[in-house]
Amino acid sequence: MTDKSQHFLIIAGEASGDLHGSMLVPEIKTCLPEARFTGMGGARMQKAGVDRLFGIERMGAVGFVEVLWDFFHYYNVYQTLMKQIATRSYDAVILIDYPTLNLRLAKQARRFDCPVFFFISPQIWAWRKGRIRTIRESVSKMFVILPFEEKLYLDAGVDAEFLGHPFVDLVRPSRTREESQKKYSLSPKLKTIGLLPGSRMNEVNSLLGVMVQAAEKILSELGSCRFLLPVADSIDPDLIRKRLGDNPLGIQLLEGQSYDVMNSCDMLIIASGSATLEAGIIGCPMVIIYKLNPLTYFLAQLLVNAPLVGLVNIVAEEEVVPELIQNKVTAENISAEVLAVLRAPEKEKAIRERLLKIKNTLGKPGVMKVVAKRIAVFMERLSANEKNPV
Repeated sequence: MTDKSQHFLIIAGEASGDLHGSMLVPEIKTCLPEARFTGMGGARMQKAGVDRLFGIERMGAVGFVEVLWDFFHYYNVYQTLMKQIATRSYDAVILIDYPTLNLRLAKQARRFDCPVFFFISPQIWAWRKGRIRTIRESVSKMFVILPFEEKLYLDAGVDAEFLGHPFVDLVRPSRTREESQKKYSLSPKLKTIGLLPGSRMNEVNSLLGVMVQAAEKILSELGSCRFLLPVADSIDPDLIRKRLGDNPLGIQLLEGQSYDVMNSCDMLIIASGSATLEAGIIGCPMVIIYKLNPLTYFLAQLLVNAPLVGLVNIVAEEEVVPELIQNKVTAENISAEVLAVLRAPEKEKAIRERLLKIKNTLGKPGVMKVVAKRIAVFMERLSANEKNPV
């Protein structure tokens, strides 16, 4: 352990980063008891002991056009954090995902000789591969969370390491499938479909309506079934209730509880994002859907080079579960994909078996503990070098 209080600037820009940061901070404190943390994050990071300069409530826009609507807030955050680094008040910077901002902060940190730890790497394999130069020059240690990323970065000269995916620790239903079915008053004889329209309100606005339309078609085809909708912590449940109106399908709203919902369902209709990998770890078949602002989608088509969109498919490096993107997101297409699985038990079984194999590639539990130890060792060596310069 060092005998000096380490002061970290830690930055997360969205809910998933806030969750990871809230798990990482206590583990670092275990290794470096005098460590202090300042930065940007959500309520979880604040509760974990981070002195917040900014929250993340207004930082979750997806896409070029969407960011423009709140440009001045983003610019203020950027300028403030750049100035914070320039004060030389921090011993190291910890950046969690959110590459559009965080890579700029990484460059600033290196200008002021401040070590940079980056947790959850930019997806350079999908788009803007040229960012690898900035990463190589600015990031002291990259902690990747997808198995194939380690070699990609090492080959490019980046000190990178795959220590496992944090979802291995996080994604754990609180009950067995049978217990959840009983709690939600579900009959094993009826098919249960989960509706997960995303954790951002713009995603809900874009996807919930077509999900409900697809649910109507599925119910019409099956005659009887149940629908569950776990509301993300970042979404006001009353807004969902208003959108469902009279709720003639009897969609059961549940605040949080997404893992238990996934575990109790036969099939999910799910927005593309980290939730697809969570569902994959639990082993529930799904159809992945997503829609962007048309201009954002057009620009993404020009810039992004990725044949797969869903994270669970990206990890598998093949389309294990179907993806419907942009114009393909219709009630007809969604219901057809769902029914194709629900009516073919052998197909459902094959998907569940393939998802289990994906889970086994994601590493062992205790990821944050190992990451924290790596950071602590780096800081201890840095401190030793300062005391005993060559």
